[in-house]
Amino acid sequence: MTSSTLYLRLLRYVKPHRRLFSIAIISMIIMALTEPALPALLQPLLDEGFVQQNPDIIRLIPLLLLLVMLIKGVAMIISTTCLAKVATHVVTDLRQAMFEKILSLPTTAFDNTSSGVLLSKVTYDVSRVMAASTESLVVITRDSLTVLGLLAWMFYLNWRLTLIVFLVAPVVVVTMRVVSKRLRGMNISTQDAMGNMTRILEETISGHKLVKIFGGQQYEKNRFSGSCHAVLEATVKSQTTSAVSIAIVQMLTAFVLALIIYIAAQEAQANSITVGGFVSLFTAMGMMFTPIKHLTKVNEQLQQGLAAAQSIFALIDQDSEQDNGKQTLPQLVGEIDFKQLTFAYHTESHPAIYDLSLTIRAGETIALVGASGSGKTTLANLIPRFYSVTQGQILLDGVNINELPLSILREKIALVSQEVVLFNDTVAANIAYGAMANTPREKIIAAAKAAHAMEFIEQMPNGLETIIGERGVKLSGGQRQRLAIARALLKDAPILIFDEATSALDTQSERHVQDSLDYLKRGRTMIIIAHRLSTIAQADRIIVMDKGKIVEIGTHTQLLGQQGTYANLYRVQEQVESA
Repeated sequence: MTSSTLYLRLLRYVKPHRRLFSIAIISMIIMALTEPALPALLQPLLDEGFVQQNPDIIRLIPLLLLLVMLIKGVAMIISTTCLAKVATHVVTDLRQAMFEKILSLPTTAFDNTSSGVLLSKVTYDVSRVMAASTESLVVITRDSLTVLGLLAWMFYLNWRLTLIVFLVAPVVVVTMRVVSKRLRGMNISTQDAMGNMTRILEETISGHKLVKIFGGQQYEKNRFSGSCHAVLEATVKSQTTSAVSIAIVQMLTAFVLALIIYIAAQEAQANSITVGGFVSLFTAMGMMFTPIKHLTKVNEQLQQGLAAAQSIFALIDQDSEQDNGKQTLPQLVGEIDFKQLTFAYHTESHPAIYDLSLTIRAGETIALVGASGSGKTTLANLIPRFYSVTQGQILLDGVNINELPLSILREKIALVSQEVVLFNDTVAANIAYGAMANTPREKIIAAAKAAHAMEFIEQMPNGLETIIGERGVKLSGGQRQRLAIARALLKDAPILIFDEATSALDTQSERHVQDSLDYLKRGRTMIIIAHRLSTIAQADRIIVMDKGKIVEIGTHTQLLGQQGTYANLYRVQEQVESA
């Protein structure tokens, strides 16, 4: 994406705030127009005030100078305030757009991108875009107008001398173009290094217990030090390139000013220019140094912002989950058909599910068992369309799930995953999450009781209003899992998926949860994934999977009698538990 395309796209986020932005631009124009006023006032002050001793000019010029500075100060306050508001709005709008995109990304996007990189985009990259969208525009507008105003005054005083300025203009343009390309690449490298550093930081914080128990402090120090060094190296290269370009432009400017001063001094000796005119010209030239420096420096800031914008728009432009379904399910019975289903992850060469056909009857409780990597969890993840099937179909009450809107499909499914997800909020908010936020308190309590969670909730400082910490850090593994089960119970969906739902529970809690599940499964379709085979003995059917295929189907008693894969798994587990 070219710089102009990126910049124009950034300005679209400024458009909703164009009124404030216009006020800021007008204020900057007024500020720029006041700059040539100082050298313009010096000429009559010296020629008519000091040389000709005109008392009216001596009294008038200081008053005009105060008026000019007052106008400049008011304009600066207005432009700064308005631009700060616009910049903050742009950053907020971009962050919201990125967050909304993150919410709509398919699961594969999270599989391929670390959370640290996404965090870096939303925090670090957006702050750099602010410089490109507003601050750099301020400098370009204000300082360009200042330079033009000072040049106009210099032309008025002595157009021949002023023409010398344009001798270096082509050199400056070529220098800036070459430097811009290098700075864009360097800033992209800086962002990548920053994203990697954020990823390492996020991993270390979330895995701090593992780091401590396995003595990984030095390893993580080395990883973080390496990532910091990469950020340092990329930043220094960028700053050095920018400094060299600034030095070249300033040296060229100084050369031109020195030449103009020399020629002007010669003309002054020949009485071709007055003292006031010479001082005014010299002052205007001196005042050009600062805006020229700003205009040279802004290129670095602009390229940083455009590189960040490229990263941000790459995220915003990612494809969202496909959600083209138009059908509705007014009354879901709960029958699920897998027809010649094949699915492969993008990173895997072999399918995780291969040519699988299975019908789960409405209201049936089935259990998926098998060794790790046999495809149990993958099959369960395909039902709510966390992943799209590679071949074949999944039918829900005879309707292809691809023809259902995601909101309708997922409304019919409750999930308790192997990795329990809780938020840094109250117990009640974690149970009645999302669309269930307005659930009456008595229903929340009923769900918690059914999951046998109220026994520990009542012992917490503020009961249901207790904050449980990030990812439920203040709870035990079993408590976290029971809250997740309570959440699923509260949803009361016709299809329930339990992925290792009781793996972290003690024997007594597991028995309580089994009792609640036995009650809950009536009239509902339930899919249970479990390594602990004793928890699924009462399932209507047990599906034994191996390498993405179904190898056995039957009840607990039938499968034990077949002396096949399931019987072997059961015997091994009994030996482990009795050891």
